[in-house]
Amino acid sequence: MDKIKDTRSFMRITHRYLGYFMAGIMVIYALSGVLLIYRDTDFLKREKIYDKVIAKNLSEKELGKELKIKNFEVLKTENNIIRFKEGSYNTLTGQANYTKKELPFVLDKMTKLHKAKSEDRLSPLNAFFGICLFFFVISSFWMFNPKSKPFKRGVKFTIAGLVISIILLLI
Repeated sequence: MDKIKDTRSFMRITHRYLGYFMAGIMVIYALSGVLLIYRDTDFLKREKIYDKVIAKNLSEKELGKELKIKNFEVLKTENNIIRFKEGSYNTLTGQANYTKKELPFVLDKMTKLHKAKSEDRLSPLNAFFGICLFFFVISSFWMFNPKSKPFKRGVKFTIAGLVISIILLLI
């Protein structure tokens, strides 16, 4: 019985203080997650004008990749000038003039949290965040006595959440 009480006490205390520590990080992840839902719209984005010199003689595919323009499409090419919806590119000089709609600096940095790859400097934070969330899920089952009504109700809500998530994933 003491071992069960010690485990429950450890889980509750760790859950509490790790939760307070993670609250700030969760606010950032929550806001940036909502922003990412609307990344295919211009929600909160501002138009930014670019005028820069890049590599010469890029193909259409290379140009779209270099400028990091999604759904890049060339409208026409004439006299070594490639014209596209967002601007133009001179294949002889490498001069590119174009506009892009982007999130403000801070919001853009926030959304990069969700997009981090293993080689990015933010990847340890993402891994830590994921591990903490998993701990919160597991430790929440030590918040109440397993024979209590809140615990039993909590298990039902957990099952409902799992079932709804699986159904939405499969649709």
